[in-house]
Amino acid sequence: MPSLLDALSEQLGAAFTAQGLPAELGSVIESDRPDLAPYQCNGAMAAAKIAKKPPRAVAEAVAEHLKAQAPDMAVEIAGPGFLNLTPPAQAYELRADALSKDDRTGARQVAEPKTILLDFGGPNVAKPMHVGHLRSAVIGDSLQRLLAFRGHKTISDVHLGDWGLQMGHLITELEDEQPGLPYFDAGFTGPYPENSPVTIDDLSRLYPQASAKAKEDAERNKRSQKATAELQAGRPGYRALLAHFIAVSIKALKADYEALGVHFDLWKGESDVDGLIPGLVEDFKARGVAEESEGAWIVRVAEEGDNKELAPLILVSRTGAALYATTDLATILDRRNEQDPDLILYVVDLAQSDHFEQVFRAAVKAGLAEPDGLEHVKFGTVNGADGKRLRTRAGGTFKLADLIGQAYERAEARLNEAGLGAELSMAEFKTVARAVANAAIKFSDLSNVRTTNYIFDLDRFVSFEGKTGPYLLYQAVRIKSVMRKAAEKGLEPGPVQVTDAAEAALIRRLDGFDLAAARAEAGRAPHILCEHAYSLAQAFSSFYAACPILPEEDAAIRASRLQLAATTLRQLELVLGLIGLDVPERM
Repeated sequence: MPSLLDALSEQLGAAFTAQGLPAELGSVIESDRPDLAPYQCNGAMAAAKIAKKPPRAVAEAVAEHLKAQAPDMAVEIAGPGFLNLTPPAQAYELRADALSKDDRTGARQVAEPKTILLDFGGPNVAKPMHVGHLRSAVIGDSLQRLLAFRGHKTISDVHLGDWGLQMGHLITELEDEQPGLPYFDAGFTGPYPENSPVTIDDLSRLYPQASAKAKEDAERNKRSQKATAELQAGRPGYRALLAHFIAVSIKALKADYEALGVHFDLWKGESDVDGLIPGLVEDFKARGVAEESEGAWIVRVAEEGDNKELAPLILVSRTGAALYATTDLATILDRRNEQDPDLILYVVDLAQSDHFEQVFRAAVKAGLAEPDGLEHVKFGTVNGADGKRLRTRAGGTFKLADLIGQAYERAEARLNEAGLGAELSMAEFKTVARAVANAAIKFSDLSNVRTTNYIFDLDRFVSFEGKTGPYLLYQAVRIKSVMRKAAEKGLEPGPVQVTDAAEAALIRRLDGFDLAAARAEAGRAPHILCEHAYSLAQAFSSFYAACPILPEEDAAIRASRLQLAATTLRQLELVLGLIGLDVPERM
């Protein structure tokens, strides 16, 4: 069954067609003056030029035709020719009953599904994740949930930073501390130990130590550069160490991501495509895509009509080293060979815009991808109250694990302050607190337009009032409580009857889910889902206040309202699931 918007647009389209005008002029939207009517059509304004008539004359002809075809529809003309529409109660009832029988509550799947690979996360081996990784994680995860829900095949890749000078720093610093390890003996033939010689805490300590020393001592930096070159050339001991570094780091990273409820299908890194780079470079040369310039090999990516200068992509440096962009191109080749996606989405911050523009253009130029097969899903920064990137009080980098820990502590405190969870066991209470903490973190991030920066205010985000994740969880839990009490009394949902304006308003919100999901996909915009969830929760709150459910004495009306509550709960849980929020059973 089509949505109310689609059904109205079809009716209006037919009315415009009857006047010899294009059907698309009958597009209906929700009214910006709901006090006048819930829906409106502004097509008469554009039709006036085509019909060579005043807009109001066009609107009158359309309204007359519509009233003849749909006599129960309330149609009014406002201003110079705006059409205000109010469907009959029966239209709402039929739509509500259709939504109640649909597990997806009206959200359709795409007609032509794609295979979409999402590159998000991007943490570095040996470095703890910081708050800068938050947006990539939650936006990328929400998009993969949404795209899968819409019917696409999704593949997510964390894309680890595990290649480059930082690895040389780790190797040389570990050698200084434990020179007797077999990894540093060039004559050792193996096998190397299965257990790692370092923990994640060791790596977190070793890297900054080595980096600081290298900045002060040029010879120390040269040692790291030499170790990096030998690693990349395939020295067995160093490759064995790299495998340990990666395994230890992934274990720690998975714990942080698991705390956020974020998962990846692939845990590949830059090192995984190292073997593809020589062939890729030679292919670029053979195709004439790469050219030599001052000892380096470059790809010119600037195009006529660019509104800013875009530097050439450096494929191979004058020292013969492959760079970050080279690795990204090899990764595209690897993904084409292994997953063959129709589209790759890179969920990476705005600061990397020029880099991805270079890589995408070079990939298309070399035939690695189609022009519409690569997309940078860019986002802004998480800032503190001072408007600058969020930092610790000491001015250092804010670790993601610390942020999650603080959110959990605040969630526990806020639950206690609100008198929620008092009847739960300690284990259940902690589970609810974690759900509230995640809701606070994720919703605060995802509810913003992703290309903008936002101020992180944990006290506000953990509140159960206002436009917050915890508020949405509370609303869903409240509906669950109503449904449990109804079941205990043997009450069942039934056919919907619209007896109050609040019921019609709630149905309109439920009806908007399909459009919200489609728009969120098209714009890679989780904030649209957040907006829908919030407006749905508000509509239910108004309905709950205006329309008693369990106290209602009329059995048919009570069953109708139970049906609306059940449908709202199902849809609210679906939407919250798409932004990565888990709804507790009780609170």
